[in-house]
Amino acid sequence: MNINHEGVLKLTKMEKKFLRKQSKARHVLLKHEGIQAVSYPTQSLVIANGGLGNAVSRKQLLLTLEKCGPVEALLMPPNKPYAFVIFQTIEESKKAYSILNGKEIIDDLGQKIFLYLNFVEKAQWKKLGLQALPPGLLVVEEIISSEEEKMLLESVNWTEDTGNQHCLPEICSSILEKLLKEGYIKHKPDQLTINQYEPGHGIPAHIDSHSAFEHEIVSLSLGSAIVMDFKHPEGVTVQVMLPRRSLLVMTGESRYLWTHGITPRKFDTIQASEQFKGGIINSDIGDLTLSKRGMRTSFTFRKVRRIPCNCSYSSVCDRQRKATPPSLLESSKEALELEQKHVHHVYDEIASHFSSTRHSPWPRIVEFLKALPSGSIVADIGCGNGKYLGINKELYMAKRGSSKP
Repeated sequence: MNINHEGVLKLTKMEKKFLRKQSKARHVLLKHEGIQAVSYPTQSLVIANGGLGNAVSRKQLLLTLEKCGPVEALLMPPNKPYAFVIFQTIEESKKAYSILNGKEIIDDLGQKIFLYLNFVEKAQWKKLGLQALPPGLLVVEEIISSEEEKMLLESVNWTEDTGNQHCLPEICSSILEKLLKEGYIKHKPDQLTINQYEPGHGIPAHIDSHSAFEHEIVSLSLGSAIVMDFKHPEGVTVQVMLPRRSLLVMTGESRYLWTHGITPRKFDTIQASEQFKGGIINSDIGDLTLSKRGMRTSFTFRKVRRIPCNCSYSSVCDRQRKATPPSLLESSKEALELEQKHVHHVYDEIASHFSSTRHSPWPRIVEFLKALPSGSIVADIGCGNGKYLGINKELYMAKRGSSKP
């Protein structure tokens, strides 16, 4: 949509609708992200709905922006519904503002989204410090050949129950011998778990049982790459890219103390640099893009523990940690205080971020609401920011939410 930033005296219905949408995007960015738009042209623009959190890849957005002129920098914060672009000149920035505002593009999920641009004085983003792999964690790229990967995948018969199999498949034994010889593992595993994950599937954060398995846990990623999340009890989170045909080795602190899991989603945020393959996903927002997940199969090898665990991480060790018997609440007041602290307070703390990343109604829910007969009564329990309340004016909508607005 061609927009005259200096304004016009008479606006069409479409232009008025666009300006409302643009104003809303500007308000959301200021309220939830602290991003202040300015009324005068600059080299920098913030692009609402054009972020990695909207399933828009760097390549896709860059192709759209470069039609307006050379791009000096494209900054895409992880999991955010916006991006910053810096053009070489103000004239090119003004051109993008005029041409791309309200432009419809198709994201990497095949859904239509509309871009809304606003000038900003400076593209700002709080950088995180350099991170390191959790102690004891190792990622080895291309540990097996494509032929070995094919043989491993073809060796799995998903229609048969092999739960009573007491020895590892022969092809696995040869690969484990290689890992032993090259020093990646010290003891040959005697237990194998094979899992298959479709795009969108994940693994809840967990620590493999101390009492059940020995010091080393190793896993092969076959068929597709994945980003795995490692979290320390003190809250430090490290995202690690596991390339296709790579080996993950967990020993020491990374095995016993850090949880590991996979967030259920269809795209991962990764480094855009071609030379990047595996390891830590850093916070350089000038080098992040999306990677579409494929069908991934994991071969995870463990050695069954024969003696009690005596590790140095007693606070999380299921053998050393003493179980605390459950306690009953003595009054309804105590129960209310507990709910206020661990439910309502948590919701209030995350409300702003939650709302800023969920401002667009889901198309199928919109379709459902518009298909309801006039006069229907709809109860939106846990309505969040109320984004569905005005979809169909012919409905009687009742909302229910207890967090702060």
